Amino acid sequence: MTTPSVTDLLSLRDKVAVITGASQGIGAGIALRLAEAGATTVVHYRSNEAGANAVVDEIRAANGKAIALGARLEDESATKVFIDQINHKYKSIDVLVNNAGVFPNKPFLEMSLKDWNDMFSANVDTAFNCSQFTANTMKAAGGGTIVNVASISALCPGDNHSHYNSSKAAIIMMTRSMAKELARHGIRVNAVSPGLIDSDKLPQDWPEGVVRWKENAPLGVLGQASDVADACLFLCTAASRFITGHNLVVDGGIMSTNLY
Repeated sequence: MTTPSVTDLLSLRDKVAVITGASQGIGAGIALRLAEAGATTVVHYRSNEAGANAVVDEIRAANGKAIALGARLEDESATKVFIDQINHKYKSIDVLVNNAGVFPNKPFLEMSLKDWNDMFSANVDTAFNCSQFTANTMKAAGGGTIVNVASISALCPGDNHSHYNSSKAAIIMMTRSMAKELARHGIRVNAVSPGLIDSDKLPQDWPEGVVRWKENAPLGVLGQASDVADACLFLCTAASRFITGHNLVVDGGIMSTNLY
């Protein structure tokens, strides 16, 4: 194998990248970063078409290539249509980042089976459906890269999030399982587990949590969407060519602190 040049290590030139749940937040940050690296970017949305179009506009304003495409990825047939549309337009998918998901709070004793199932549908079924259809495309093309966005909540569960914690733990094990099976087809599969990521509403919605995070995280700051995006860029490019089945924690060091 020829070692890539430094210039090519983080390049996605001539690649097609699909980012799910990319109309805002972490997903938007990932889409913008992969486009900056040269990828033709598919910005997926479930309902926020205006947000997805704004991301596309920003990419195009920087001379990048992008389209917005909506789909309910928890539905198998809708996902197939979604992936078929991309294959028809671009003839290939080189990179898939499964970021779509939800993050509701509810105490375990108040949680219904529907709450549990809805969480797994939004966070796990979407990634499964997209990965399976995309992996078949990648297999036919000789390879590709998949990155699943998990969470440190899979490693250290947060209160009132038992369904979310469990869904993200499932994402990490799915990542490892896919990596083992798909490597023979030239497909690498990794995960990224963000810590607390800043947003416009976070300091107002959870001020005490932000204070505790900054006091306890070794780096002393909240993460940014760009921090997760850069980790995804690394895992999507030749810079990580010998890495598969890995969960990259992006948390400012919080998981290295004394949790007891």
